[in-house]
Amino acid sequence: MRAKFQPDENGYFGQFGGAYIPELLYPNVKEIEDNYIQIIESQEFQEEYKSLLKDYVGRPTPLYYATRLSEKYGAHIYLKREDLNHTGAHKVNNTVGQILIAKKLGKTQIIAETGAGQHGVATATVCALMGMDCTVFMGEKDIVRQAPNVARMKMLGAKVVPATSGSKTLKDATNEAIRYWIQNPHTFYLIGSVVGPHPHPDMVARLQAIISEEMKWQLKEKTGSENPDTIIACVGGGSNAAGAFYHYLEDEEVELIAVEAAGLGVHSGESAATSQLGEVGIIHGSKTILMQDEYGQIVEPYSISAGLDYPGVGPLHAFLFDTKRAKFMSATDQEAIDAAFELTEIEGIIPALETAHALAVLGKMELKSDQVVVINLSGRGDKDLETYMKHLKD
Repeated sequence: MRAKFQPDENGYFGQFGGAYIPELLYPNVKEIEDNYIQIIESQEFQEEYKSLLKDYVGRPTPLYYATRLSEKYGAHIYLKREDLNHTGAHKVNNTVGQILIAKKLGKTQIIAETGAGQHGVATATVCALMGMDCTVFMGEKDIVRQAPNVARMKMLGAKVVPATSGSKTLKDATNEAIRYWIQNPHTFYLIGSVVGPHPHPDMVARLQAIISEEMKWQLKEKTGSENPDTIIACVGGGSNAAGAFYHYLEDEEVELIAVEAAGLGVHSGESAATSQLGEVGIIHGSKTILMQDEYGQIVEPYSISAGLDYPGVGPLHAFLFDTKRAKFMSATDQEAIDAAFELTEIEGIIPALETAHALAVLGKMELKSDQVVVINLSGRGDKDLETYMKHLKD
């Protein structure tokens, strides 16, 4: 019997999901759909995947008890340290898995989209590891604000192609990647989040599920229980949140909190708080919740964080919102900046701007002294130092 939060045979989570794709892409998507579960569940894949995660990526990542943060907010706060992965974020969990799937399908040319650059770096990294050709599409605006990651991708041998249309951010990079994929169907599109046509949202969620798989035994060791009271993660497309929530989806005693980017304010016109501003529609091959105007045209999102600057959410998250399984909150640019500086000053950890949004909601919650909270620290802040430097106080 299919679990409630798993997709059905057509790739739908409730009403969300599916594969709304041009006919030219059907063979590509169908090839992945017919093979991905069998590949992932095979002993050969699992052995190679787990070996690379251990010896190359550096897993398991620590579950760190943040003593001073816990004291400040009056609860037991743990940080799942995805920032300590090779390449500095959770993204590599997915790229290692997908590159093995691509290899199994006989693919040698990889394309990807990236916003904050973390997925681009993680894709370029595994392409270098496997000797595959790599092209990464990135919004022209993001290329400027995430310059260190662009340099890393190029050093790793990837070709970085700017997306110059629209808002010149993640949405537009995804558009360009899909256009290229249509014109070059022999390539393997290594999608970076739980978005896109089925089976990509499910495939990425399965590969990121290593996060919550580790959390279970780590919490058991530290607290005597596999379950926390609350899990908090930031959400753009939502891959780090999908990974952190995955093994707890069916356990409704565990509170799941997804934090979106409110930008300059949810109703300011400069926001990416999709669940609050969006309606049901189709974007990048999937039926989900997205920001759109009265004519169904996509409304340009805004966030100080390149990784959350996306007008939709993955279909799994749309379903979690629709069923109220997850609580959706938001944080503004300034709240995220303040949270990043707070964590840095009291725990000595500089988080990515994306992660800082998750940290920012601690002050908006009514926490209890015995409450066990896990925050998925999805990435490190090296790439955001230029932004942070603008907010440094003398």
